[in-house]
Amino acid sequence: MKRKLWILNIVLVAIAVYAGLQFRKQWQAAKAREAATLHAPAKVLPPPQYTPLHAGAPVMSTSYADVAQKFLFDKSRNPTVVVEAPPAPPPKPVPALPVYHGIMNLGGGTMAVLSVSKDAPHQTIRPGEAIGQFKLVDVNSEEMTLEWEGQTIRKKVDELTAPAAPVETAAAARVEAPAAATPPPAPVKSGPGEITQFGFKICAVNDGNAEGTVMEGYKKEMHTTPFGQSCTWQPVGK
Repeated sequence: MKRKLWILNIVLVAIAVYAGLQFRKQWQAAKAREAATLHAPAKVLPPPQYTPLHAGAPVMSTSYADVAQKFLFDKSRNPTVVVEAPPAPPPKPVPALPVYHGIMNLGGGTMAVLSVSKDAPHQTIRPGEAIGQFKLVDVNSEEMTLEWEGQTIRKKVDELTAPAAPVETAAAARVEAPAAATPPPAPVKSGPGEITQFGFKICAVNDGNAEGTVMEGYKKEMHTTPFGQSCTWQPVGK
């Protein structure tokens, strides 16, 4: 038994010695490689090829103009000056239109009987003549055309006719009328009256002269109008 133990111990010692020798060889080989590496001359590599950079463009103020123009936090950076135009004046109101009383044609063309207002005196106006601030352009039995400051105004004659007086006012006038003495009717002038701008003289239908009577160089002529019979004293020879 002891002999086997001695043999085993000898084998173990032999193994340990062998392992130590192998470890020492490897250690010595490692040291040799380290010494060879540390003492080997370094290989000098050629320097890399140098390529010079392109020269940049000079800095100009116009190159960063967008930075100032598009700065969102300050309105003063916007170069566009907003000029606010003053508001347009309100249009001038159209004045009151003339009042229409009728039309007539005495042989010299259609004429309109108008007044500036319902209480103003009546005027005989031909196309092209003025009545107040308006100029009469055209008139017929249904429609009248006026001109005011370059504007053309077309109206139905019914829209320009003055409204009739209220019945109560007319009745009151009839009641109050007997209280005042009724003046006698003015005598009708026999013969030609005042001359008009159209060349004829004013005529009264019931002046006692028959149609065709010649007086003072004028001849009495009768006319039929929408308002009844009328007459004029026309110069003899026309």
